[in-house]
Amino acid sequence: MNEGIKGKILSVPAFYRMMIGQKIQWIKSCPSTNDLARELAISGEEEGTVIIAEEQTKGRGRKGRSWYSPKKSGLYASVILRPPKAGVSLIPLVAGLAVREAILETIGVEVWIQWPNDLVWEEKKLGGILCESGFLGNRLSFLILGIGLNINHNLEDFPTEMRPLVTSLRIIKKEYIALKNLLPILWQALDAWYALFLEGKEQEIIESFLKNSALPLGEIITVVTDKGAFTGIFKGIDSYGRLILEEKVRKRTFLSAEIDTIKCE
Repeated sequence: MNEGIKGKILSVPAFYRMMIGQKIQWIKSCPSTNDLARELAISGEEEGTVIIAEEQTKGRGRKGRSWYSPKKSGLYASVILRPPKAGVSLIPLVAGLAVREAILETIGVEVWIQWPNDLVWEEKKLGGILCESGFLGNRLSFLILGIGLNINHNLEDFPTEMRPLVTSLRIIKKEYIALKNLLPILWQALDAWYALFLEGKEQEIIESFLKNSALPLGEIITVVTDKGAFTGIFKGIDSYGRLILEEKVRKRTFLSAEIDTIKCE
C-alpha cells in the first residue's frame, strides 16, 4: 500500500479484471455527464463504462452546487459502477486517492484530498468527486462516480469571484497538460483502488486517505450543519465514511450530506 501513497499505481488483484475505461463514450457537450451516465446505467450499460464531455452546461458538485465546466479545459467524466454491496460511502475517498495518484504519476504534482470530495493544491480547489446512487427497490442498482478536474484552465478562464479559490494543473505546472497521458493512468488507478474496496479493505483505504488528507488528524475544526456548528478535534474517518469529531464530552460522526462547510480554527 505504501507504494500507492508515493505515486506508483497499485497493482490490481488477480481476482479482478481491469474494466474501468475499456469503454469510453466521448461527447462534445451535455448538461451533466452524471445525468447521462445515469440514463445509460438505467438502460443496462455495463460497469466500468466512462462518459467524457468536452464541456458541461449544467455541471454540478456536492449539494447541487454548480461546477464550472468550460469547453476543452477540464476533465468532466462519469463512471458507471455496480458494486455488489450497498455501503458505498468510501467510494469518494477511493476516487480521490486514484486521481491523486494519477496526477502524481504522470505530472509530478502532489495534491491533497479534502474530505469528503475535493482535491486541493495549496488550499485551492483543483477538482471534485460527485457520487450518485441508483436503486431498484431497496437494492443498490448502480453508482455514478463523477470526476471534475481543472486541467488546462488559465486563471482568466475562471469567473472573477472564483479566481482566489481555484487552480488548474496548467497553472501549477505552467505548461499545457496532455489529457491523453493522464487518462490511462487514471483508469488504472481507479481500477486498483476500486478492487481494494470490493475486497473489503476499508481500513487500508481510510489509512491511505488520512495520509493524503488536506485536513490533518488532531486539527481543531468547526463543522457547520443545518442543525448548528460543532467544534472539536478531527479524529479521522470511520468505516462508513463519516467524519469523526471529538468534542469535550463526546464524539460525533457526520455524513458528508449533513455538512455545509468545515472551518479550521
